[in-house]
Amino acid sequence: MPIRRLPPETVNRIAAGEVVERPASAIKELVDNAIDAGATRIEVEAHGGGLTRILVADDGCGLSAEELPVAIERHATSKLAPDADGLWDLLRIHTMGFRGEALPSIGSVARLSISSRAKGSKDAFSILVEGGAVGEVAPAAFAGDHGARIEVRDLFYATPARLKFMKSERAEALAITEEIKRQAMANEGVGFSLDIDGRRIIRLPPEHPGPQGRLARLSAVLGRDFHDNAIEIDQTRDGVRLTGFAGLPTYNRGNAAHQYLFVNGRPVRDRLLQGALRAAYADFLARDRHPTAALYISLDAAEVDVNVHPAKAEVRFRDPALVRGLIVGALRHALAAAGHRASTTTAASALDAIRAQSLAAPGAYPGYQPGPSPAGFSAWQAGGWTRPAPQVLPGLSDVSARYEAAPEEAYATRAEAFAGGGVAEAVREAAFGDYDAPPNVAYPGGGGLGEGPGPAFDPVDFPLGAARAQVHETYIVAQTRDGVVIVDQHAAHERLVYERMKGEMAAGGVARQALLLPEVVELDPAEAERVVARSEELAALGLVVESFGPGAVLVRETPALLGKTDAAGLVRDIADDLAENGAALALKERLEEVCSTMACHGSVRAGRRLNGAEMNALLREMEATPHSGQCNHGRPTYVELKLADIERLFGRR
Repeated sequence: MPIRRLPPETVNRIAAGEVVERPASAIKELVDNAIDAGATRIEVEAHGGGLTRILVADDGCGLSAEELPVAIERHATSKLAPDADGLWDLLRIHTMGFRGEALPSIGSVARLSISSRAKGSKDAFSILVEGGAVGEVAPAAFAGDHGARIEVRDLFYATPARLKFMKSERAEALAITEEIKRQAMANEGVGFSLDIDGRRIIRLPPEHPGPQGRLARLSAVLGRDFHDNAIEIDQTRDGVRLTGFAGLPTYNRGNAAHQYLFVNGRPVRDRLLQGALRAAYADFLARDRHPTAALYISLDAAEVDVNVHPAKAEVRFRDPALVRGLIVGALRHALAAAGHRASTTTAASALDAIRAQSLAAPGAYPGYQPGPSPAGFSAWQAGGWTRPAPQVLPGLSDVSARYEAAPEEAYATRAEAFAGGGVAEAVREAAFGDYDAPPNVAYPGGGGLGEGPGPAFDPVDFPLGAARAQVHETYIVAQTRDGVVIVDQHAAHERLVYERMKGEMAAGGVARQALLLPEVVELDPAEAERVVARSEELAALGLVVESFGPGAVLVRETPALLGKTDAAGLVRDIADDLAENGAALALKERLEEVCSTMACHGSVRAGRRLNGAEMNALLREMEATPHSGQCNHGRPTYVELKLADIERLFGRR
């Protein structure tokens, strides 16, 4: 079979298949060029999902008449230049684009029109490319002082087969919107606008560069709730800096769509970074919940390779372990610093639920009974309204019905609650018995709580307030200076016990148990090598492994907490985690799951009566314990309702 040279138009169409996958990717390339040109405002329009028409206009430096025909040649770019020795350095890329493929690729499969006025020039010019056929440069009208206006019509008309693989117009429009959002989050100093089929979708004015401007831009894109529930991240390690904002664990989502990662200002999708983000939150969220975050990594351009994919959506780090460790460490440090803070959305959800119940129509839920007549309780006194009999809703026990039947038997006394044996009593003592001197906590009115009464201090000024009541022997109601806090006593204490167990495990190491007969686990040679390379890390977690020839690992000891466990299955899970995320998450998660289960069984149960001192001690310990705002599965341990919100419920505001 003879070897043939492909014609230029075929080469361009092959390249277009890599660079211009769909309308959103074409817009990405054009926006990248606008940012590289120094634009401060970028306007994007799309019709028919971007397949009918795309317009990208900017106020960048623009193109001269001489540059226009060169700009649409393959591998012609202004982003790279040779050094003094005539070498072209592809390791130090400081621009979004650099390959010189976007414009010729788009022009080979669509009708491309470029109009531009160079900065400092009085005249504007345009050029037209249709299916790879290049027209002449001609004078053109241009509204701005400088910049470029690029219009793409009939995308993929020159490659009809590609059109068959496009999704619906709505799906393509959503992809375009998502792309503009990512670009806007990466460049807070640039104003963005997006219109789709004549409808205004996005209007984002330029923000002041810096953390506050970035947070304002993120809030505009992700919503006000993100602003209220975001933790600022700013850590540097060995020349790599991580900045951005991450959501509280209780502010989580059902998928990973709200995780945005940027490397040197470039939006990327990287499995290493996503795995590090998952690892940082692994201790706070269930497997089916995902954190929200916008993280920005800045490092020397020579330490990251952005030339591993034509679309530049993937990167490769020279030291991936450093980057991963920085992400995990910085996020965990920030989450610990957040203390007992829980997301504001929990209160909003509670208020919405209350409003929904108050607006429910008769018959909207089982057991509904109308209340007193408008005449008020005088109607009840006159016999016009009788109190309905207690109803048992499907799947729920009616505590009030049992209380009406036998008040003295409805609840266990405090002594009976502790009658279960030494475990419950020991847990109680661990939680409340020595609370007179909690570590490293100071509040207004004096030093630590154990330093004596000090100046007079109203307990309602504590962050979680002063306990006022316990309802249904499950929830603690506390009063703060400007609202009410409702605490789930079991979930809160479960977190406290869990954090204490983790601290003890970290201080004393994970206890190990030796296998009577060491187990040989067969793996792929590469997997075995990865596992053995992390043997020290695994040993610290209680799993002792060693090499047993090519493609095999010998397990000598396992964590005692796991009891009798499937060592082979555990090692294979660890090998999978190392391949995907670069860390042995499987072992950590199993240990944490055991600790979580032990904490759940050893904590104060729902249905146990607490006295005032115990309730206040629980509140104070929550304030002193990191991550106490959520249980081990990411659910909130308390809800705070501001007085203003409560007043609105009753129409007082």
